[in-house]
Amino acid sequence: MTEPVLATHGLRKAYGALQASDGITLDLRPGEIHAIIGPNGAGKSTLIAQICGALTPDEGRVELLGQDVTAETTQARAARGLARTFQISALAMQDTVLQNVLLGALGASGRPWRFLSRVSKDRDLRATAEAALEAVGLADLAALRTAELSHGQRRQLEVAVALTLRPRAFVMDEPMAGLGQEGSQRLTVFLDGLRQQAPILLVEHDMDAVFALADRISVLVYGRVIATGTVDEIRRDPLVRDAYLGDGA
Repeated sequence: MTEPVLATHGLRKAYGALQASDGITLDLRPGEIHAIIGPNGAGKSTLIAQICGALTPDEGRVELLGQDVTAETTQARAARGLARTFQISALAMQDTVLQNVLLGALGASGRPWRFLSRVSKDRDLRATAEAALEAVGLADLAALRTAELSHGQRRQLEVAVALTLRPRAFVMDEPMAGLGQEGSQRLTVFLDGLRQQAPILLVEHDMDAVFALADRISVLVYGRVIATGTVDEIRRDPLVRDAYLGDGA
């Protein structure tokens, strides 16, 4: 079997008597979208925080490209190629689309901070930023102020910023949040193609998007993975239907 790009092994995180993560083991394989679903309070945010380095597990480990990164910072994991997008946008809304990606490219380069006006004249950084915008379909909007983008376009811009890291894996936290049906459908098509750049660990409540995109789904309930499988397997699983999907699945 192909070695996973990203994996967790027995992650545990407790807050007093509450087990937010209760022995979570899962992986992300090359070229796939692995969705994490579950009700509110299931522990999805805690899991993502441990994977990305914002939270240290009480037990267990996180591996990226076969290397144990459990003790590494968020920045160190990003430098290894772990790219995260957030439920709430962290973009600089008053800057242009290109400027946002230039800042990402500067951070990925490891060079010291310089004035943005100087960064924009750096040929290598500009080429990296423009290539990322081309990859997500926003090259024609490079000069537009970010605040003028649609919600879905901002999601694409976040991915462009992440692409400057030359990511080996994406971790996406509810990218469909705040989108209407049409926006969700457009973003679903975009993410389907993005898996060719790097596999995606996708936390999402939009079940239409999950069922359309996921190669595998893991269902998290009360901090535990109660099932992992294909879309059809998860739809048919009686435990999952009782705990989360209901009869509408």
